[in-house]
This record gives sequence, structure tokens and C-alpha cells, in this order.
Amino acid sequence: VQLQASGGGLVQAGASLRLACAASGRTFSKYVIGWFRQSPGKEREFVAAISSRGGTIHYADSVKGRFTIPRDNAKSTVTLHMDSLKPEDTAVYYCAAALSWIPSRAEVYGYWGQGTLVTVSS
Repeated sequence: VQLQASGGGLVQAGASLRLACAASGRTFSKYVIGWFRQSPGKEREFVAAISSRGGTIHYADSVKGRFTIPRDNAKSTVTLHMDSLKPEDTAVYYCAAALSWIPSRAEVYGYWGQGTLVTVSS
């Protein structure tokens, strides 16, 4: 599966932003989709993940209550809805696909998109 992340941009603190992860291939519905982010000088960080059928979702504590991760298998897309953005959310955001449900473990994701930059100004 090939992944394409989009939707990043520059926003002010408190604003909302929607990132999209579009996938190619007929087997999209088999994959767990996760979002990770990486800020300059920091390690890659888990953000959120949704199971293949959308029945199970896991969020990092840092985004719980502010981010949601809806999925549309018919359109082969997973969206990251980000509300109440904070300057510390500034990062390059990546979507990734995995066949196993260990949502916060980057090592299990075998497919990665190219990343989209989100910048939140204070």
C-alpha cells in the first residue's frame, strides 16, 4: 500500500486542522493506520491509530480529547482531525500502515507516507 499525507499548514494556537492520509491499493481495509509526528531535535512520537475496520482507536495522552481519527475504507482515507492546536503540536506528521495492532510501536508499521508539516504559532 502507498500512502500520501496532506493538509498541513501554518495555524495559530487554538485553531483546527485536518490532515488526510490517502492510500492506493485494494487492500486498504486490511491495514491499521497510524499517525506519528516528529519535531526538530526530537524522536518520532505516536499520535493516534485506528484499526482496520475502525472499531478500535488509540490516542497518545498528549492529544486525547483534541484529536480524532475517522476512517473511510470506501475512500481509502484516514483523517486526523486536530482541534485546539498548541505550539507543541508543531511537527512533521506521518501516516503509516501496519497489519498488526500494536498501535504506538512505529516498528510494526511497514508502510509510511512522506509527511506533512504542521506549524502552530503562539
